[in-house]
Amino acid sequence: MNQALHHGNPSARLRAALDIGTSPDPRYLDALLQRCAVEPDFQVREMLTWALIRLPASSTVPRLIDQVRTGGPLARSQALHTLSKIKDPSAWPVITEDLISDSDDEVARSAWRAAVVLVQSGSEGLLATMLSTQLGRGGHDVQRSLSRALVALGSVIEPMVREAASSKDVAVRVHALATEALLRDPDAGFAVFEATRVDALGAADTAG
Repeated sequence: MNQALHHGNPSARLRAALDIGTSPDPRYLDALLQRCAVEPDFQVREMLTWALIRLPASSTVPRLIDQVRTGGPLARSQALHTLSKIKDPSAWPVITEDLISDSDDEVARSAWRAAVVLVQSGSEGLLATMLSTQLGRGGHDVQRSLSRALVALGSVIEPMVREAASSKDVAVRVHALATEALLRDPDAGFAVFEATRVDALGAADTAG
């Protein structure tokens, strides 16, 4: 089975991960984690995550936390994704300011998504503060991921987003406005273009 996980054909690797998940066996934990760290195919990674979720959390969570702290970008991103699926609150301490602001966009996005799932009761404000420091970062997809994570925390984000909406940095301002709009109407989608227009109108009013 270990050899099948490293097969040159993604379909073969997908089947191997499926077979392992269908008959969970902790002996495959190392092999699954090692493959997660290098697997280029999205569908195979999703199946690897499913197989890991099928194993006892008492075994997988500590190893995934170790991956987040010491692995390469792909290993860390995938470990965070898997932790968000397992939803074991004991993984919350792995979410740090450094992780939230990681220089690798995929690691950071995975951290944001995992954080809102793992956050312990009473720590939502702290998480909102950490997340809000990333407003204005990256392109559309990165900003949408952050806004969705912030909105998932609910009204606790309002003071941070409101402050960011008056930032001197136009990218931060526009991202904050788009996040505010998403909080008010989650069904409306993430509309940076509309937020940019609102920001421009506000600037014009101030100038006038």
